[in-house]
Amino acid sequence: MKAIGLIEIRGLVPAIGTIDTMTKTSDVEFLTWEKKLGGWLVTIIIEGEVSAVQMAIEAGASNAIGKVAATAVIPNPHPEIIKQIKVSKSKL
Repeated sequence: MKAIGLIEIRGLVPAIGTIDTMTKTSDVEFLTWEKKLGGWLVTIIIEGEVSAVQMAIEAGASNAIGKVAATAVIPNPHPEIIKQIKVSKSKL
């Protein structure tokens, strides 16, 4: 079953480090990120199998350079969520 994972972290450099950790830790794909407040707050979105996403989120959160504001794993996300992620990704 597919899942998406989200980590919201403070700062662009910590976000890049967290993406690196998550993608090296398990078989997940980096989908996109949302940068708010001039990059002060960054939400990272990944996708993969539920167990891989959970492992990546845990590794990313525990090894983060900066402070993690929030995390979430959404198994079998609704198609509308995927649609909105694709819209966000197209804006990069």
